[in-house]
Amino acid sequence: MARKKKHPEPSNHERWLVSYADFITLLFACFVVMFAASNSDQKKAGQVAKAVQEAFKHMAVFTPAGKVVPLYDSGGLPSDDNSAIGNTYAGFDATQLVNSASPGKGGKVRLSDVKAQLEIILKNEISNRNIHLSEDSRGLTISLAEAGFFDPGSAMINTKALAAVDSIAATLQPLTYSIRVEGHTDNTPIHTPQFPSNWELSTTRATFLLQYLISNGKISPRRLSAVGYGEYHPIAPNNTPEGRAANRRVDIVLLGSAAEKQEPELR
Repeated sequence: MARKKKHPEPSNHERWLVSYADFITLLFACFVVMFAASNSDQKKAGQVAKAVQEAFKHMAVFTPAGKVVPLYDSGGLPSDDNSAIGNTYAGFDATQLVNSASPGKGGKVRLSDVKAQLEIILKNEISNRNIHLSEDSRGLTISLAEAGFFDPGSAMINTKALAAVDSIAATLQPLTYSIRVEGHTDNTPIHTPQFPSNWELSTTRATFLLQYLISNGKISPRRLSAVGYGEYHPIAPNNTPEGRAANRRVDIVLLGSAAEKQEPELR
């Protein structure tokens, strides 16, 4: 009996669907992973942006009326400005020390008494040469060295130095003296997009500190003024590293009676 001829099986033209389905599955998985990663990045970015905004607001860079950064996750965010900066120092309350000093002429606390109190409060900073106190015909000068308070070429106060600034502000807040904040640099040229010259750097440092004294030190703006002197009011020669370091400073000047008369009348 003759065998039946086997007919060749027809070719399966739909086998490509298997590879296509695998490709679509892998592509879908890839997009799922990318979507999940993007959501995570947004949450982290929101947390970082919030922390930066709170830090800058705390240091008077952003005004309280500024735009709020949109957040994607409320978990893990700082609950207050201090924790956002990562600095949990407590502001020093020197009101009792100031009020305990003997009043001078016109009922004002004597500048010599204020200096003595600051020497106690800022003992560590003075010993480290980050702060220098001096009294002359102008008044009492609290000189903040760049090395202890600012990064080179930056106008923002280091977060580690804020505790000292808060102690100074707490001491000065209950007084009635006018205060002038003066920015100084050495004669090393600077040319950056933010600071085309030492004029801008010295002025910005002075105004930054002034804004901090207002927002965090609660000192009346009517008592304050700011000026930038650039490199033109040195206290030491600029031909040595030590002299240049001494010239890079921001001075907080409590104006004495004679110097205060030259200031605009407070209203």
